Amino acid sequence: MVLQDYFGLENKVCVVTGGASGIGLATATLLAEVGSRVVLLDINEENGQKAAADLREKDYKAEFVRCDVTNADDCAKVKDHLEANYGAVDVLFNNAGVIRRKTVVDLEESDWDLVIDVSLKGVYLLSKYLIPLMAKGGGGSIINTGSGWGLKGGDQAAAYCAAKAGVVNLTKAMAIDHGPQNIRVNCICPGDTDTPLLRSEAKQLNLQEDAFLVSSAKGRPLERLGTPRDIAKGVLFLASDLSSWITGTDLIVDGGGLA
Repeated sequence: MVLQDYFGLENKVCVVTGGASGIGLATATLLAEVGSRVVLLDINEENGQKAAADLREKDYKAEFVRCDVTNADDCAKVKDHLEANYGAVDVLFNNAGVIRRKTVVDLEESDWDLVIDVSLKGVYLLSKYLIPLMAKGGGGSIINTGSGWGLKGGDQAAAYCAAKAGVVNLTKAMAIDHGPQNIRVNCICPGDTDTPLLRSEAKQLNLQEDAFLVSSAKGRPLERLGTPRDIAKGVLFLASDLSSWITGTDLIVDGGGLA
């Protein structure tokens, strides 16, 4: 048996939101490496097209589709595209998210709406349209991106903590509802990972970027930041046959930060 056979993802259709960069791109790349057909979704068309083209240059199966996960029409169009071109969806990685580092006092309503809409409503909307297609194909795996701050509080990140806590419990509700359709739903909860999103936090907090990254790694037993590929490996596990009897759970990938 070759390594790819253990994952059971050869030629499976895997949809990744926030796929143009960071954890999304790392996960799309890893899924492509094990033989999946990867569909990257993002609002950043330039970066998304480049990411898909780079994967195809390596002879991987990948395409980019622009999608605003907060927009129901966009999500419905993605469903129509997938049905017409692939016939099914086997894996959905609901990963798109944003953060605003503010307290509830400092947070503008527009900031609150943005974080909740992208990080939580986006999971709901894309799942709403793709679950029937996944069920029609006999089932599959959904992985939602939570956070360590979805399991405990964090400073100056009220909307983000609320959104990610919602993702964690939404995951459990979805697992209960859709298990009878042979759809597994799990949540991955990264710790601080070296992504454009984490680096943007330094600017929001008026901190020097390098010092902020160093401070973000402190206090973890493994004493380093996560890499996007660290998180992607966890997503691969939850997407694959290696986790065939796992649903409704949250997998913490944070170097021991919550230990």
